[in-house]
Amino acid sequence: MRRETVKGEHESMSFEFTKMHGAGNDYVYVDCFNTHLDDPASVAVQISDRHFGIGSDGLVLVMPPETADADVRMRIFNADGSEAEMCGNAIRCVAKFAHRRGMAVVNPVRIQTGDGVKMVEKVIDKSGEVTSVVVAMGEPRLEPESIPVNISTGDASGMVIGMPIEGNLEMDLSGEWVAKAGLEKNFSCVSMGNPHLVFFCDSVEEIPLAGVGPGLENDPAFPRKTNVHFVEVLSGEKLKIRTWERGSGITQACGTGASAACVAASLAGKAGRNVLVQLPGGDLSIEWRSENNVVYMSGGAVEVFSGRWGD
Repeated sequence: MRRETVKGEHESMSFEFTKMHGAGNDYVYVDCFNTHLDDPASVAVQISDRHFGIGSDGLVLVMPPETADADVRMRIFNADGSEAEMCGNAIRCVAKFAHRRGMAVVNPVRIQTGDGVKMVEKVIDKSGEVTSVVVAMGEPRLEPESIPVNISTGDASGMVIGMPIEGNLEMDLSGEWVAKAGLEKNFSCVSMGNPHLVFFCDSVEEIPLAGVGPGLENDPAFPRKTNVHFVEVLSGEKLKIRTWERGSGITQACGTGASAACVAASLAGKAGRNVLVQLPGGDLSIEWRSENNVVYMSGGAVEVFSGRWGD
């Protein structure tokens, strides 16, 4: 008798995996030095399902680099199967994953991403364990075409910082929650190798994220969609963020988003260049250095469990 395959099951695919998280932003990691996945986008959808799969924000492949100036390569697939250029939390986990398995024990390690090669410094204790990771995230991109966003700034700065909502975003940010949240009627856009839309408000807890996130992510102003962040400024050195991630929905943390929020807050005069960012899954330290214009992100990487997927 032929058994029907139900959602989340496989008939032939089998591979070892490790689940890891950075500040609660969890992905399934696969050693693609020794494993080949024919259709990683489809795999990402199946394993990310939190009822029928492993449960994650997506899939990360840890692979041999394609370029001589890198030690290891990562490919990131969101929970919906779309491929992302870069993920700040995932790259920290890749550094730890590759270190533990002997793929890349050099320090710093050069990791090839969809946004180029990133320098990643591992903090290693006396036992040889990676306890935290510092990532040179690169320079923020602020020109509309680099983000990308189809919005004319209309001023000499050329930046999409503090732009009025009216007449720009088609998504209607209205309702009783707007006043409760103290939502500011403007927005900023920053790219950290992937697009980010940033709003400031008085209380991130009052944001109906599941309701407004999808429309903003898919707004026609963003040709490659966008990540969406609501930021509460606690002080000049501390921000609180809630995030709707492109392709994954509500997540516990977003490293590139925390970096983008620091840049947007600094340019808007709301915070300094060195901030602690509080996310639902934990804290990240972000520093936007004036001497080289590079954003640095510091945080942990946690290995949760390993197993085998499939037959």
